[in-house]
Amino acid sequence: MQQIPPDFRHNRPLQLMVGWLFLYWAAMAINPFNRFDWLLENLLVFIYAALLAATYRRFTFSNLSYGLFTLFMTLHLTGAHYTYAETPLGFWLMEWLELERNHFDRIAHFAYGLLCGYPLYELLRRLARTGRGWSGFLAVTMVIGFSGFYEVIEMVVAQLVSPELGDAYLGTQGDSWDAQKDMGLALLGAILAMSITLYRPRRKPLTPRQKPLE
Repeated sequence: MQQIPPDFRHNRPLQLMVGWLFLYWAAMAINPFNRFDWLLENLLVFIYAALLAATYRRFTFSNLSYGLFTLFMTLHLTGAHYTYAETPLGFWLMEWLELERNHFDRIAHFAYGLLCGYPLYELLRRLARTGRGWSGFLAVTMVIGFSGFYEVIEMVVAQLVSPELGDAYLGTQGDSWDAQKDMGLALLGAILAMSITLYRPRRKPLTPRQKPLE
């Protein structure tokens, strides 16, 4: 388990991560592919950012978890700027691997499970105090649960707020099984994250001879 980081005022790595996300968000806010789609994609960004800020004093994640959050949010902000179906990286992979569609959305959903699985594991270990195995299992369950919930919310928001955006916001690209495939990739990413977390070599406890002097 990672050590709890110091207060934000003295946590330089976290300050750099927050600064990076703010600057990158500002850059991605300039002339997005579809302004209304960008606003919809950023709704959850604002909600989660506010939630993390509001609960920071009550529960502070490790810098490792904040780093994983930062990587995922960088991917999401990129997708929000271009829309997930029009992201250049996806087109580059599409041409290089001779794919039939832009798979950036698939990459983002896999990254969600891979990068957000550990923070959920950390939350369970420290807050619920569950064992390592149960925490890993529950973290995977939470990833697939949140992924399914997001797919439902995404569909409802698209229908209520802006039905005309349709495929641009949902990013299905004509695939009727898009939501199920996205959830499957999030599940795969979470399983991989928990496999790395649970089966990485543990540090051997220090013997009395090795312990630092007080």
